[in-house]
Amino acid sequence: MDYQNTLTYLYESVPMFQQIGSGAYKEGLENTKILDEYFGHPHREYRTIHVGGTNGKGSCSHTLAAILQEAGYRVGLYTSPHLVDFRERIRINGEMMPEEYVINFVEKHRAFFEPLHPSFFELTTAMAFRYFADEKVDVAIIEVGLGGRLDCTNIIAPDLCIITNISFDHTQFLGNTLAKIAGEKAGIIKKEIPVIIGEATEETRPVFVEKATEMNAPIVFAEDNTLVLNANSQSNMLVYETQEYPRLEGELGGCYQIKNTNTILHALKELKALGYRIEEQSVRNGFSHVNELTGLMGRWQQLSDAPLLICDTGHNIGGITYITQQIKSIPYHHLHIVIGMVNDKDIRGVLSLLPQEASYYFTKASVKRALPEGELQSIANEFGLKGTTYPSVESAVRAAQEKSLPKDFIFVGGSSFIVADLLASRNALNLN
Repeated sequence: MDYQNTLTYLYESVPMFQQIGSGAYKEGLENTKILDEYFGHPHREYRTIHVGGTNGKGSCSHTLAAILQEAGYRVGLYTSPHLVDFRERIRINGEMMPEEYVINFVEKHRAFFEPLHPSFFELTTAMAFRYFADEKVDVAIIEVGLGGRLDCTNIIAPDLCIITNISFDHTQFLGNTLAKIAGEKAGIIKKEIPVIIGEATEETRPVFVEKATEMNAPIVFAEDNTLVLNANSQSNMLVYETQEYPRLEGELGGCYQIKNTNTILHALKELKALGYRIEEQSVRNGFSHVNELTGLMGRWQQLSDAPLLICDTGHNIGGITYITQQIKSIPYHHLHIVIGMVNDKDIRGVLSLLPQEASYYFTKASVKRALPEGELQSIANEFGLKGTTYPSVESAVRAAQEKSLPKDFIFVGGSSFIVADLLASRNALNLN
């Protein structure tokens, strides 16, 4: 098989949450442990850092990877979902795994894993762990897929655990209260392994404290000691004044990155205490060049100037809350919002946060979970959001471009998959 046929096989042969949602979710670690034993427990061959949470774990994972790369480490990075190419999920020092590795992995091992009927994420995790071992990484940043306690990444014995925050998402699997969700996320806390909590609430803090006490794990609540003293937007960068790094320039935009940065700085302090060699210049280079160093996309990413067009993968109440705050800070003549969502999210909760004065372009992503654009429009009307439907992201963005003046602002989001379709169409839409 060539690469495209191999991907088709993977997408069609193993359940993929990205495409079908709950039908691909497999609770428990039985398959993961079988696969791990078959592949020789590869994650034991390198150091790991485990990153969970509802929002911000991708930004934190990529930024930490960029910093450690600049510090001279050979760094594996495992994240999800991908936006354009499957191989975005599995990188070493920013380079995607080769197509040939994916092909050979499937051809060599399919006779073993097919009878197991693993989920797409179970199989992808096994592939990532084996690839990092084969390529002899020094350390791998491992992002939790869903939840934590029963997530198939939760077999690693990391140097550090990070939980960014807790918000309502995947409630059908994780619970319908913040405390229940926190209980699942806290499942990555390991015995005597330090854990950084980026943000906590009255509901979630006791859950983390109880789990950390049970596991005798040192716990740090990052917001209890704000290392970020101030932050200002300057020339498409966020410039931070921090306790240790004056004028620290961050490439990732969006006001939500301020809390992510505070979490990352606390994580760096802990990693240094654990013996990681991280010089100041490595921190500065990592923050200021994270996209180039790791291939990160879709975090308040600007794709055109006149009109201004920005996309963001935020897709739940927590993420959209920050996005609406950020939109308010942008000067524009008129606001255009291209939006699509998937059918297992809190659609009404998200729509209730969006500004009524915008022109809306309701669309759907090219995944089976996508909510039809007509249904989205009907629900949006309940909240006074008015606009027109479009059958694809490309057609919706093109319409927004045609109706926009140079000083207008086009925002594209509502789902990672909307951003994925946008990035896949960027050449046709003449975007950066």
